[in-house]
Amino acid sequence: MKTLLYISCLLTLLSCKTQDKPNILWITIEDTSPQFIGCYGNTNASTPVIDKLADEGVRFTNAFSTGTVCSPSRSSIITAVPTYKMGTGHQRSQYPIPDFIKGFPYYLKQLGYYTTNNSKTDYNIANEKDFVKEAWDESSNKATWKDRAEGQPFFAVFNFAESHQSRTMSWTFKQYEKHVWNHLPEEDRIADDAFDMPPFYNDTPEMRKQFARVYNSIKLTDNKIGELLQKLEDDGLKDDTIIFFYADHGEGIPRAKTTGINLGYRVPFVVWFPEKFKHLSPWETGSITDELISFEDLGPTMIDLLGGEIPEQMNGRSFFKKDSEAQPKYLSLSTDRVDNGLDLVRSVTDGRFVYSRNFMPFIPEVRYINYLEIADITKHMRNDLKHGKLNEFQSRIFDERPYEVLYDIENDIWEEHNLAENPKYKSVLEGMRQFLDSTLLKSKDILFIPEYDIARISETQTPYEYRLQDDYDFDEIYKVASLSGKKSEQVVKAQIELLKHEDKFVRYWASIGLMSQNKVVLQPFQKELSEALQDVYPPVSITISAILYNKFESKTASEVLSNFAKNNNWHLSLIAVNNMLYFQERAPFETTIEELLQNPKLNSHVKNACFDFVESQRLRKEI
Repeated sequence: MKTLLYISCLLTLLSCKTQDKPNILWITIEDTSPQFIGCYGNTNASTPVIDKLADEGVRFTNAFSTGTVCSPSRSSIITAVPTYKMGTGHQRSQYPIPDFIKGFPYYLKQLGYYTTNNSKTDYNIANEKDFVKEAWDESSNKATWKDRAEGQPFFAVFNFAESHQSRTMSWTFKQYEKHVWNHLPEEDRIADDAFDMPPFYNDTPEMRKQFARVYNSIKLTDNKIGELLQKLEDDGLKDDTIIFFYADHGEGIPRAKTTGINLGYRVPFVVWFPEKFKHLSPWETGSITDELISFEDLGPTMIDLLGGEIPEQMNGRSFFKKDSEAQPKYLSLSTDRVDNGLDLVRSVTDGRFVYSRNFMPFIPEVRYINYLEIADITKHMRNDLKHGKLNEFQSRIFDERPYEVLYDIENDIWEEHNLAENPKYKSVLEGMRQFLDSTLLKSKDILFIPEYDIARISETQTPYEYRLQDDYDFDEIYKVASLSGKKSEQVVKAQIELLKHEDKFVRYWASIGLMSQNKVVLQPFQKELSEALQDVYPPVSITISAILYNKFESKTASEVLSNFAKNNNWHLSLIAVNNMLYFQERAPFETTIEELLQNPKLNSHVKNACFDFVESQRLRKEI
């Protein structure tokens, strides 16, 4: 009997197919900076599952999201093409991309992989349904590895929302308690006094109550990851699976997510290899690497690792190849409109320093974005600002920004000290400036044109292809945009003269640059500004009207601005209302905002800007 049993077991083992290709499991979490993860040095955090994965795997200290908010970030992850080439940098804009740009899992399917996504897409492109169908065998909240063919390797993504900004700040405290606090065992709950506050926040009981949400949300996320890893092990798959863990961008709190500095870009990133596939890792078990990687690299790395050919449009590198090209010296990163909050920041990092060029420096780091403004933590911050309770650093994040910043993110993790004007760092600054200039000029950044035009272009072609046309004179546009934020008599004269340029995008950037100039230097040019108010290109006229009202209290300009706010084109309306948010004197626009909010068909971004206007006016008027 024993002999028969032995023979039966032997035959069973011989008949089993040995899987020679690794499974890939991606564990993605939302809105989390490495500063709040235990294995990255935070002794207040409770993340034992992530920490164990890092201890047994490879921890990256220089991993960066290409953007600072979900949908643009995810568009780069899935396509491996930067948003400033595709036109996907504005949150939930959904403009078309060329048919040849596919989600990278499509190429894994061609290699025989079963691809599943559970479950977030949010790729920020038009025709997302067809794009998703082509990339994934299954994409739903039930998607898992179980439905693959026998012996078929899988590429599976599981996205955890427990650390999302909704939980860490934007939902009401009752919603947070329902969805986070009540799901944590008592011993896992992190108290309001059990952590250090970032120095750009006022350390008060009210702020601590809100900020504890960050630690508890990440703790719940860690617990959920543990459950998934246990499931992988229970299914007997862990020994055949390479595991990736990372966040989609920086922490979901004011001055991190949505902000073009290290706190918005840098992410935790860990890769774990089973014994069977450790030969695929260029790194030793339990090691830490400072190699620079960004989300542009993820698609090429997966395709190359699994034996495919990297498509031409993917310019990222495969960072698993032992004989790969030399590590990059710099990475280029970007952030643009988030909800109703307009902006344009382009950044460069070498891992040690982050350089950011603010092309709209008149907009503060903590700008008006409704999803942030509805949060109690932001309300506390604005209320403390109004009553003079914030120190210089805490107040500064609500002021106009310098046009360029340079932070030493090794010695200044909270990015307090701008080194851009420090002569000691001149060579660092100039090297990053040059890299940024050459990268944007080569790429012909399409997001330097107003979204008003990107929407119009998208009706007949893709922004990706439009930027490659000869009549998109990006060299000239960028030359003028590069003046933005610089203040001198010579710059003002150049910007005023450029208001007459034949290229409407050049005129637009001349007007944007003038937004940063003060009343004294603009005083001699009121005639030229008044003439530019009649510009046939609406984004120029709107911007000039904002300047004339804000600097010279022009009634004509306020009327022009109000009329544009009521425009049926929501892009123009949003530019107008967004400008109103930053005026010191807003009374002339209160009626306009009230009228807009009575429109049941008002675009959601414009509506959110109007809500921010109303709420901030209420705070201003409180005694």
